[in-house]
Amino acid sequence: MNLLWAVLGVTLGMLVGILPGIGPALTIALLLPITFNFSDPIGAFIMFAGIYYGAMYGGSTTSILINTPGESASVATAIEGHKMALKGRARAALATAAIGSFVAGTISTVLLTFVAKPLGSLASNFQATDYFAVTLLAMVAVTALVGHSMVRGLLSLTVGLFIGLIGLDSLSGAPRYTFGSLRLLDGIDVVIVIVGLFAIGETLHVASKLRSTPDRPAVLEKGRLRTGYLTKSDWKRSWAPWLRGTALGFPFGAIPSGGAEVPTFLSYSIERRRARKKGRDEFGNGAIEGVAGPEAANNASFSGVLVPLLTLGLPTSATAAVMLAAFQIFNVQPGPQLFENNSTLVWTLIASLYIGNLILLIMNLPLIGLWVQVLKVPRPLLYAGILVFACLGVYSLSGSGYEVLMALVIGVVGFFMRKLDFPIAPVILGVILGPTMEEQFRRALVISNGDASVFFTRPLSLVIIVLTVLALFVPYLPRIVARLRGTQPAHQRLTFGEDD
Repeated sequence: MNLLWAVLGVTLGMLVGILPGIGPALTIALLLPITFNFSDPIGAFIMFAGIYYGAMYGGSTTSILINTPGESASVATAIEGHKMALKGRARAALATAAIGSFVAGTISTVLLTFVAKPLGSLASNFQATDYFAVTLLAMVAVTALVGHSMVRGLLSLTVGLFIGLIGLDSLSGAPRYTFGSLRLLDGIDVVIVIVGLFAIGETLHVASKLRSTPDRPAVLEKGRLRTGYLTKSDWKRSWAPWLRGTALGFPFGAIPSGGAEVPTFLSYSIERRRARKKGRDEFGNGAIEGVAGPEAANNASFSGVLVPLLTLGLPTSATAAVMLAAFQIFNVQPGPQLFENNSTLVWTLIASLYIGNLILLIMNLPLIGLWVQVLKVPRPLLYAGILVFACLGVYSLSGSGYEVLMALVIGVVGFFMRKLDFPIAPVILGVILGPTMEEQFRRALVISNGDASVFFTRPLSLVIIVLTVLALFVPYLPRIVARLRGTQPAHQRLTFGEDD
């Protein structure tokens, strides 16, 4: 059964990744209500991991063939990949993306296997002040780095914190922000918030841009499968970018840095700089290194994302936040005790990553022509079907039309947030991490008899809080460095995507 869930997950992930504008977070959000019917959480997490990996693979197909990235992490791939497709080398671009994803996914999963347990053991020494500081760092760092405005990011985080605190106070039992409504005493289910913001709000946002999205993919040239559609020169030029992209993607995925977009663009910049030094600058005209490196970094980042999620219970991207909600549905709390209390779940999940990578490689190279046909699905029917499925999923939770209406309202709010350039990831982080942060904050004050200095007298907590303050200045590094050098900055502010 677990093998079946792995195959189902990677297949759904590929389908989702290929469709423009629909990322892994949206798909996992759609399937969250279904997981209530799972008697064993292991199958659900294997399927979700497969969706994540599959969507990372599939995003390259849309980027290369129609120059429309499915998520922000595929933007760098689109720059060179589509140029290769226009030159009649679409199969070579898709092949180097698939093989690079396999190489990066396998290496990064090996790293996850050896890093996760020691880090979890180290985190077992965390105290309440440390947990508060870490959750604060995750929320502030992601909020500061995603979106084009820190003020809008902080406002989004505030909305998430407000929603997360609705209901009865866990310590005193007093109602908070219920406005006299008995329906809100239990709070707003995180599944409703996630389905509303991602499945409904994101679908409305993507559908609103239908007319500006190209529909016709580039033509696939004929090629022989036994060579992987790559020449000897392609293999020679691709293997080093695969390894360099992996080395960048894994550590960046493990820190709150806006998902996989940072390492993909960093990999693209490094490969372009190396090509110029060698006097072979094809970048901008279809350089295969510009596809191999970013795709490897994109896929390696997922294993990196799992490190803080499994060992500390901290999501460093929007999709990781949705997966954290899935853990909570089964009353499984990721963190230092996860490897002791639910070791079977953890190691089965990690083992499924090896299997999922192999399945995806087998599904990609021989079936490239078949996956391209998915791009011909009529978009209006597709997005209308997603909305119907989302509403049915919410209704299946409790059979309440009130909750469906609530999800629709949250979806409309999410749609206008995207239209007005308010990031969604901080809202999800606020809803999920807000109650945890409050609980650890109050626990630390109880232990210290109300002495707030406890957050600054413990060295580890102090270091993390200092890093949290520094994270607010990271987006303005180009301006700060340029001012120190006396030059004009190329970018006034670093902005990263939130789709991964």
